Amino acid sequence: MRVLSRQFQVLVFLIGISGAVTAGDSGEARELLEKMTTAMSQMSYQGTFVYVRDDVVETMRITHLTDETGVRERLYSVSGPHREVIRDRKGVRCFLQDSASVVEDQVVSNSYFPELPLAIIDGDNSGYKIETGGEARIAGQKARRVTISPRDDFRYGYDFWLEEQTGLLLKWVLFDSRHNALAKLMFTDFAMGSAIDLAEIESGSRSEDFVEMKTFSLQKTVVTQSSPRWQPAKLPPGFQLTSHSHKAEADSVYEHMVYSDGLAAVSVYVEEQGKGMTVKPGGSQLGTNNAYTHTMGDIQITVIGEVPAITVKSIAKEMALAVNSN
Repeated sequence: MRVLSRQFQVLVFLIGISGAVTAGDSGEARELLEKMTTAMSQMSYQGTFVYVRDDVVETMRITHLTDETGVRERLYSVSGPHREVIRDRKGVRCFLQDSASVVEDQVVSNSYFPELPLAIIDGDNSGYKIETGGEARIAGQKARRVTISPRDDFRYGYDFWLEEQTGLLLKWVLFDSRHNALAKLMFTDFAMGSAIDLAEIESGSRSEDFVEMKTFSLQKTVVTQSSPRWQPAKLPPGFQLTSHSHKAEADSVYEHMVYSDGLAAVSVYVEEQGKGMTVKPGGSQLGTNNAYTHTMGDIQITVIGEVPAITVKSIAKEMALAVNSN
């Protein structure tokens, strides 16, 4: 969903403690989510969280420090292969013992905590419904529940549990339109403000072992404000084009588009077969991300994102019609 770099994705585990659900006012829910967005960027906090997705469980520790020098953040794995990310005013640096854990697509590589453009997801034409729920005790803190529910089958929803006083996010659950849990994150211990251990902001890994994390993009691509060469005639409700890039060479077939409904996003690649990513035609799944590939002669269309399978398939089929018409 989007406090850390979008270029690093981790797995976490939930120890379930949930309060009774009582549907509440959407205006109150919006205020709580706005409070959460401010708190996660402007407050100092520290804790251990766990995440579960399918059968994969990983435990992580984070220290997020905000002071007069700006924001400094350190995240590292407590279990599994050693992974560490440092974020400060110099940029983002990472140490990955398991290099395969890096996912290069900017949509797939989402962060642990989703960004919430409330003006979009809480609008009259939004694909989501927002409401408050019950209370729970998480990592020793009182928490309030806020639910963002999908109005159709084209997107996922979230349950958030926010620390009662500050709005800091202590737990989330990603679920489908039938409220089946797909991924879960929860802090098991948590401290904020003056209670955090400042020594933990310093890394135990050698500085020479870190590499600079940059925005992933294919070489020789150009980000442009112009319209893509191909666009689907029909998109799932609420999805709009948010970015577009293409190969610099005039004779190259390569387009990359990102479509978003404000919370969910999908990447669409149109390229010549054998010159980009090689993906088997049809649908595939990686954790909570779905992909669908369609081929038309020498052209390959791949759609991928943290959305239901029906969404990527629908966009891929519409994109194929657009390519075929040209």
